[in-house]
Amino acid sequence: MKVTINDVAKHAGVSIKTVSRVMNNEPSVRKDTFDKVMAAINELHYQPNAAARNLASTRSYSIGYIYDNPNAYYIIDMQKGLLDSCKKHGYELLIHPTNAKSPGIVDEVKELVSKSRLAGLILTPPFSEMPHIAEALEAMKVDFVRIVSGSTPSPGVHNCVLIDDFTAAFKITNHLLELGHTDIAFLCGDEEHSSSGERLAGFKAALTKRGLTVNPKYIVPGHYSFESGVEGAKKLMALPKKPSAIFACNDEIAAGALFSARLMNIRIPEDLSIAGFENSPFSRQTWPPLTTAHQPNSTIAAQAAELLFKHTRPNANKAQINAQPVFIPELLVRDSTCPANSKQG
Repeated sequence: MKVTINDVAKHAGVSIKTVSRVMNNEPSVRKDTFDKVMAAINELHYQPNAAARNLASTRSYSIGYIYDNPNAYYIIDMQKGLLDSCKKHGYELLIHPTNAKSPGIVDEVKELVSKSRLAGLILTPPFSEMPHIAEALEAMKVDFVRIVSGSTPSPGVHNCVLIDDFTAAFKITNHLLELGHTDIAFLCGDEEHSSSGERLAGFKAALTKRGLTVNPKYIVPGHYSFESGVEGAKKLMALPKKPSAIFACNDEIAAGALFSARLMNIRIPEDLSIAGFENSPFSRQTWPPLTTAHQPNSTIAAQAAELLFKHTRPNANKAQINAQPVFIPELLVRDSTCPANSKQG
């Protein structure tokens, strides 16, 4: 027999309305009552039907995740974190891939929210960095949480989860410097992503702190793709003075650079050290495995969803929801980097 909300109420010794208030995360519920109802839900393995709740209520129990990102691993990790949090709170997740560069993207997002009766949206780059998207959602009075690249919480902003790409990139570059590398190149990601700019800024700051001049020839524009890494490495290794190390803006680019170096009979890391960013499966599937920065995308997504659910609660005081979690990706040293060879260059 399927467990119903009536069964939960009877098991916990409370009213159906109280169970509903607990499931909706209403702040007025006392902690002992909340714990008692949650214990009954867990003991009975009760799983509310979000679709049915949407139909029976004026309140929506669905949130949306729109994305435009070429990295499938990133998307999968984000979806996992969001789905875990949605399951915990009894929400459905609507996943909507789209083209961020489409001239009608704002209207598309507005139509998605209206037709699907979404309670809110999770925005990841590049959508989280597009002011016109945020302005449209605010005008519709739709709650949303942005996952953005940055290190400092913004005053008066209550709907962001921050990733400190600058500090993580500084640490990766400093690791290469400590290995004795001074001729370090940087393979950029898509320029419309603020993470690309933050990681490049961290790279430059680490060099400057050591008193080194940034060589513009060692900074190669590109995209967050394997192919971009292949082409970028070809350009760098064709220079008269070749770099002894490459810092790629993500693991996919780094894997492409490593592949390209192999084709040129360049030994990794003996002849060329390569580091990536994010700790995606790309970093573990290459040989040697890549030095990188671990970015816990599933955890970041779950935190974003938790923040969104705080905003969507009935009678939520949004001005007091001032949490802006900051994640600093952690340096992971693997076999793709080693001390500089004095004969390089």
